Amino acid sequence: MALEKYKQKRDFGSTPEPKGDKPRKSPAGRTPRFFCVQKHLASHLHYDFRLEHEGVLLSWAVPKGPSLDPATKRLAMHVEDHPFDYGEFEGVIPSGYGAGIVMLWDRGTWTPEVDDVDAALAKGDLKFTLDGYKLKGSWVLVRTKGGYAGSRGQEGRSWLLIKHRDDWSSGELDIAEFAPLSVKSEGDFADILSQDNPAIWRSNRPAQGGETGAMFDKIIAQALEMRAAGARESGSGTRDSLGAEAPRAKAAGSGTRRRSSKAKAVKTKAAAKTKAAKSTKRR
Repeated sequence: MALEKYKQKRDFGSTPEPKGDKPRKSPAGRTPRFFCVQKHLASHLHYDFRLEHEGVLLSWAVPKGPSLDPATKRLAMHVEDHPFDYGEFEGVIPSGYGAGIVMLWDRGTWTPEVDDVDAALAKGDLKFTLDGYKLKGSWVLVRTKGGYAGSRGQEGRSWLLIKHRDDWSSGELDIAEFAPLSVKSEGDFADILSQDNPAIWRSNRPAQGGETGAMFDKIIAQALEMRAAGARESGSGTRDSLGAEAPRAKAAGSGTRRRSSKAKAVKTKAAAKTKAAKSTKRR
């Protein structure tokens, strides 16, 4: 079964993650289908890049997050398939595998640039187009030969996520830094943590004691520091709002913080280069 590894790693009596019991038939060929990127603050911050295929979400863990710069090749470690309904998950995993905070950082559709996705995956060269809030245009996932430093026993899992040069590429805009917030709740990690457990700022923790409890203390501190850093950069800490009629495909994406004049200048220059002005039209 496609989700066997996913289910083996989780105790669904303690995690809010979906079980994946809802069967789904995914489109075939070059038909658009769902994709998402989940920003995961666990023992280490990383981004989970997920593409719908044959009823599940093919998944890669991208430690540094996607880059809009075609010259930047981001490591993407292939992990177990996830259920389709995981694509809307945002919240706190209190203990066990993946314990931490999950943010829905981007979502939209992806369209294969090949007729046979399975053949492309087997070859280790999957080209596709993204149409998300933050990520758009042509991309490729390329499997690397061997592994990377410290990757003993991980042969075949190591891929690279690379942006192709097009209207949506940029060597100047760091999309992960510029658009750090959720496209679902518009919040940061601290917001998601407090919504899931309003008592979190008092004595309660998703995990009490032991290594997991200590790790969550570290996660909470890191979430608050990330919020403080964003506030320092913006000057006021005020977050931009998506709004009911917000453009679906801003170059900088939804869920961004208001930036300094310097950052805005970078955005303007990058937008002119990538024709991002097209994406400010309302749906």
